[in-house]
Amino acid sequence: MRTHSISTATALAVLFSSTVLSVVAAGPASAATATVGSPAGIVVDGVGQRVFVGDDTKDRVIAADYNGKVLDSVSGIEGIFDLALSDDRTTLYATARGSHEIVAIDTATLDIKARYPVATGVGPLYVEFAGGKAWFTYEDPADGHGDLGSIDPAADPAADPAGGTAPTTLGQLPRDSGVGGGAFLDTDPSSPGLLAIGATDFHDTAKDLMAVLDVSGATPQVAAWHDGGYSLRYVSDIDLVPGTPQVLVDGTDRHGYADGTFTAAGAYPGGERADIAPNGLIAQISGANVAVFRPGQSRPIRTYAGYTSALAWAPDASRIFALVSSPGGYVLKALTDPTLNVPSLTVNAPSTATRGKPITVTGRLSATVPLPSGARLQVTRTDLESPQGKALPAVTVRADGSYTFTDTPQAGGTVTYRAAYAGDAAHMPVSASARVTVPHATPTLTLNKNGGVHDYGTDVSFTARLGPTYKNRTVEIWANPFGGDKPNRLLKTGKVNSSGNISATVDMTRDTDVTAVFKGDTRTAPRTAKSTAYARVKVSTAVSKHYKKAKLGSTSYHWFHRNTDPLLTTTMSYVKGRKQRLDLQVHAGGKWHSAGSEYFRLGTNGKSAVRLEAPGTSGIKARMRSVYVNGSSGDSVNSTTYGPWKYLYFTR
Repeated sequence: MRTHSISTATALAVLFSSTVLSVVAAGPASAATATVGSPAGIVVDGVGQRVFVGDDTKDRVIAADYNGKVLDSVSGIEGIFDLALSDDRTTLYATARGSHEIVAIDTATLDIKARYPVATGVGPLYVEFAGGKAWFTYEDPADGHGDLGSIDPAADPAADPAGGTAPTTLGQLPRDSGVGGGAFLDTDPSSPGLLAIGATDFHDTAKDLMAVLDVSGATPQVAAWHDGGYSLRYVSDIDLVPGTPQVLVDGTDRHGYADGTFTAAGAYPGGERADIAPNGLIAQISGANVAVFRPGQSRPIRTYAGYTSALAWAPDASRIFALVSSPGGYVLKALTDPTLNVPSLTVNAPSTATRGKPITVTGRLSATVPLPSGARLQVTRTDLESPQGKALPAVTVRADGSYTFTDTPQAGGTVTYRAAYAGDAAHMPVSASARVTVPHATPTLTLNKNGGVHDYGTDVSFTARLGPTYKNRTVEIWANPFGGDKPNRLLKTGKVNSSGNISATVDMTRDTDVTAVFKGDTRTAPRTAKSTAYARVKVSTAVSKHYKKAKLGSTSYHWFHRNTDPLLTTTMSYVKGRKQRLDLQVHAGGKWHSAGSEYFRLGTNGKSAVRLEAPGTSGIKARMRSVYVNGSSGDSVNSTTYGPWKYLYFTR
């Protein structure tokens, strides 16, 4: 009743008499979960609720609980290949093809109880327990054909073979198999004393062996032997079928036996290997899946995903234990609820919808096992207004499995419709969902005074106006001064007034981005509005070293002796690295003419003192001013600002 697994590499090693095979696992195994590099048999003790797994990579047997957690292990079984449990579950038999022996292990302690040598060059390979003995296959060194041997646990392991009481007996296959290598074996607790054996010759695939033997007596007797009357698939697995005189080959083909021969009795969809539960359920390995069939049915009642090397039923048929491929090797997993069918459920909804307009949602519930009439689905809608989900009226599935319902989404954003079937005595629960994008309403949001230029330090009030929304009436106003050294700052947050307005004041010391932010609500989209306001610098220039101030015409001048150097001191709002530009003009011919411009760095106190060289000539009129130039004065955080002209007159 078990599936035996052997990798291609292991099979080749056996056929070519390689006694030691090392397989390196793809990665380190978990310390807690049973993981093997190359599976070498799997059996289940239903009484102790333990799973025994052979690990060819490390020449060991692992004992795990029903959750796949390692309980214990025993090493030193060279070239371990297969496992079998005695009928009383107290002894575990392991074939050791490397050391050519059968190893008997105490299932309670994993202590080795006995080692039984087998005189062969290839094997022992597969092992089963029936009729009070451990039966194993091996290759007869005389003719290279597969044969059958047995271990009698009641005999003394140290007995002399010449005395006829040795525990190991070889050459017990009643007929010459004609097939090279060791054959597969299987037993069935409901048919005590029967042993199924099957194989295909690796070198000549036209040669097959398929037989059922009665091993309840002193020597095996043929119950049925395939006489070649019809062809077989390549035999790589054989199982006795409980409750009926049949064998299952490769998890696919059923063969009935009676009157000493076989007849084809049907097939399951193509598989590779299988194990059969005491109640007749088939667990079939097929590609990347494990499928569970009821006896004689063509559609699986349950399918599990995962590349599986070997599997075995729990004796109560409550679960299947499978060695599933993973990056770290083959991991022992429990496949539960094997008799519960997994339905397929779809939900179809439009990808987008208009808020406040009804939409239609459709779908289908189907299963490989018929669903009960009038099955009902629980439906929920999840959106911004119901983030935990809101129950909608239940939907009844039609006879063809289809269903439909309508709903009117009110909230904007992503709306998720979920349909769920609660399951029944024959089906697992299942759910599915679909998402609908519902656009929010777009509100109006404005912010005044964009582009205004203001004197340094002016308090400027900015007003945001918010149009109609669903519930949220809160607006934030932020001020982000130019330059990376000042943070974006929240000026105000609050509800707009009855006119939709909210205002905040900015102290204009720099050019500033002022932003109004509405964060939206369940039905209204977020919006932002931005105004950029500009601030001039604060600049003044003091003139010194003059001997008087007096007007020439209507213009006030600072009067200097012709050989006195004027001292021009500029004070400007300071930013690190800032420079002021000094413009100088001279009056001649009734016009002002540029005499040049030059930048001077401000001190940390915002001051810059410049001495202007005296002309040495009287009657000269000049003027100067200090200028901040955005981008050229060392930064770009203020708007270009021109200071007032200062007029100079040179006399004797």
